[in-house]
Amino acid sequence: MPHLLGEYECKLDSKGRFMLPSGLKKQMPPGDEGRFVINRGFESNLTLYPESEWLKSSREVNSLNLYNKKNREFVRYFFRGATELRLDPAGRLLLPKSLLDYGGIGREIVLFAYGDRIEVWAKEAYEQMLASEPDNFSSLAEEVMGKINQAGGDKDVP
Repeated sequence: MPHLLGEYECKLDSKGRFMLPSGLKKQMPPGDEGRFVINRGFESNLTLYPESEWLKSSREVNSLNLYNKKNREFVRYFFRGATELRLDPAGRLLLPKSLLDYGGIGREIVLFAYGDRIEVWAKEAYEQMLASEPDNFSSLAEEVMGKINQAGGDKDVP
């Protein structure tokens, strides 16, 4: 699994294309050769996956029991808008208009890379999201990360 990392500000051209920053290109898993899949994110953003990581995520989603209504709903929403993208010879990616509309994306975007994905945000929406950061990040960290085992133990982190 790649360990993508970083925040990058980019501008879209009139056709909805942007240059993939060289810092991200260097982090792409070997064998993907500029192949990606983009879909709707969980908030009002888009999620860009290197193709190999999309295949892993989609296998996981496809393993859900489709006899369960909530699972079917999730699968439909997860795959809705999913589109294959390829870097063009100039190193640009073309974002589909329907996804630009979904994300409220204009000319300026922020690429927020972490783990196996890159979130694509309208710059204004990204700044608003950061402005709504919890007052007490320490409490959130304890709630979310407090159950992780430390040094092989089964105790909660104090």
